[in-house]
This record gives sequence, structure tokens and C-alpha cells, in this order.
Amino acid sequence: MALNLDFTEEQEMLREMVRGVLTQYSPNEVVRQMEDDPVGYPTDLWQQFAELDLLGLLLPEAHGGSGMSMLEGVILYEELGRSLAPTPHFVSCVLSAGALAAAGSAEQQSTWLPRIASGEAILTPAWLEPENSFGPKGVQVRAVPDGDGFTITGAKRHVQFASSAKAFVVLARTGDADDDIDLFLVPTDAPGVTLTQLMSISSDTQYRVEFDGVKVAAEDRIGGAGTGWTTWSKVMADGMILAAALAVGGSEHALDITVQYSKDREQFDKPLGAFQALSHYMSDAKTLVDGAKMLTYEAAWAHDLGRPLDRLAPMAKLFACNTYRDLTAMSQQVFGGVGFTLEYEIQLYFRRAKQLQISWNDTRRCEDLIAAAVLDAA
Repeated sequence: MALNLDFTEEQEMLREMVRGVLTQYSPNEVVRQMEDDPVGYPTDLWQQFAELDLLGLLLPEAHGGSGMSMLEGVILYEELGRSLAPTPHFVSCVLSAGALAAAGSAEQQSTWLPRIASGEAILTPAWLEPENSFGPKGVQVRAVPDGDGFTITGAKRHVQFASSAKAFVVLARTGDADDDIDLFLVPTDAPGVTLTQLMSISSDTQYRVEFDGVKVAAEDRIGGAGTGWTTWSKVMADGMILAAALAVGGSEHALDITVQYSKDREQFDKPLGAFQALSHYMSDAKTLVDGAKMLTYEAAWAHDLGRPLDRLAPMAKLFACNTYRDLTAMSQQVFGGVGFTLEYEIQLYFRRAKQLQISWNDTRRCEDLIAAAVLDAA
């Protein structure tokens, strides 16, 4: 099947619907209000997403989802990126639900997936650790066998929306081999769990989570013993495609407002955009954004056809997020010093572009994944 870049009427309607909801429930002032907020997302937006079946967009129909394709997911995430909507959709409806859908037991799926799709429950991954990497060796928190279950001890960082979650999907080491890692469902109110809010460059809602001898039952493990990293890698392939879509949406809006500013702002009796150097910056940016978009669409298309994603997913994430960061840095230069003041919108995109670049597989990890795919194929 050939790659088709034409959206269907239904897909265009999805985009219009999502954009309309975000315009109403997550305008710029709401985005600003949610910065560094302990909860971090507007509940009325979350309820609207639930009512419109957007929370279960990518989840199986058997568990209350819509069972849509990755391309519909990309459409949704482009709009989320364009609006900077603060929402736990990514951590709950994509990553956590994706792990359960891929490897969860029938009981885990029936217990959690309908609640995620309805908005009743939020789950979030507890993955990264202080001073550790995105690769499997970066998971050093241990799940030690204890009777019929396990005891988890250690710290996780950058756990998004932890204060609103019902449970964590915890990556924990169960052996000494690189990929001896399992996934565990851990209630956020379990004895021994402590949350501490962190401040980030993007002012989103992140927490440090301490696990101090937290008990989990054997049936709380997601998938078979030692399969956690394999499951997580599959989930992160989906995550990288949607993170790329976030970057594309953010890049497009950031470029739009920069171009408009370059037309409105005059210097030496002519608009900024009339200066060749600045116009070339923006033409280069437009070229990169369109390239990032095409690569993201290709990755989504390959996903929907069951084609390999070992190259395409990290390539899309790497290229789109680097483009987002570089474009917003250029935009800040066009705006000048005022672009860094809180009154201007561009600084919101600049800060989030950098945060997205270093999250959910950073530049180095994406490069490692691409290199491994290229070298393995050689």
C-alpha cells in the first residue's frame, strides 16, 4: 500500500473537533494557569475528552476505546502540541494503557482500560531515575522477591501527573542482565510511596516518587517475568511517534506567530520579515517543519500497516523535537528580548520544546536506537 498524505473527511472532522475543544477549554490563559500547578490539567477539558471518546481514541474497542489508527492519534497530538494543552493523555491513555493493552492480564485490562478510556482513572509511568539514562541499564530500582510478591525500593523522577494518578506503571529491575526488567502496577497510595513535586523548564507537573519497601503482589506484574523492557520498547515506539506529532504541532504554531510578528514589527521603516537574513531563517524553519511532519506521518503509516518502527519512530522523534527546539530558539531571536517576557506566547513554546526534546527518549537515546537499527541491518 502506498503512503497516502490525503486525510479523509472523517479525519479532517476529528482535527476540527479537537481544535474547537482545545480553543474553548484550553486557551492560552488556562495553559498559563496550569504552570507549576500541583494537579496540572483542567478537569473540564479532561471531562470533554472523555465525553468525546478522545481518551480511548487508540484503545481497543473491547475495553471502551475507539480502536482508531495511529494516524488519528497523530492528528490529535498535532492539535495538543499546537495548543500546548496541559493533559495527562500521553502518560495515561498512550503509555500506561499501551503497556496494559500489549501485555496486561485479562483482569488487568478489564479493570483498568475502561476506566482510563472513561477518564475515571489516570495511570502514569514511573520510569526515569536520578542520574540514570533512558536505556535499560538506566533502570536500577529493584523489585526483590518477597513471599508471593515483590518489594520495590528506590526513587523515580519526572513522573508526570503523579498526584492525580490512581496507579504507577513502575519499571523495576528483577535481575542482573541488561533487560531483566519488569513492569508493575503500584497504587499511588500504597504504604511507602512518597511524592515530591519537581519544577521543570516547561513548568509542567512532574514529581519525584520514592518507593520505600513498597509491597506488590505477583498478579500486579504486567506480562511475564523479564518481559517488561520488551513491552516498554514497543510502547515507546508509539510514544515517540506521538511525541513527534506534539513537536510538529508546536512548531507550526510557533512559526505562525513568528511570521506574523515579523510582518507586524517594523525596524528601520520596514517589517522585520523584509530583512533577508530573517526571512531565510523562517524559510529554513518552514522546510524543517514540513520535513518533520512527513517523517511523522510516514512513521504513523508504517505503524498502521504493521511495518518495522525501529528506525522510523526514533527518527521522527529526533528530527521533529530537534526542529521544534531549534525553531523556537530562532523565534526568540526574531522577537528579541520581549520574547522572553511572560506576556509573550513564544516563550511558552520555547520552554516546552526543550522539555520535549529531553523527554521520552532524548536526543542521545534516539540516536542510539537509530544507529542500532542501521548497523544491525548492515
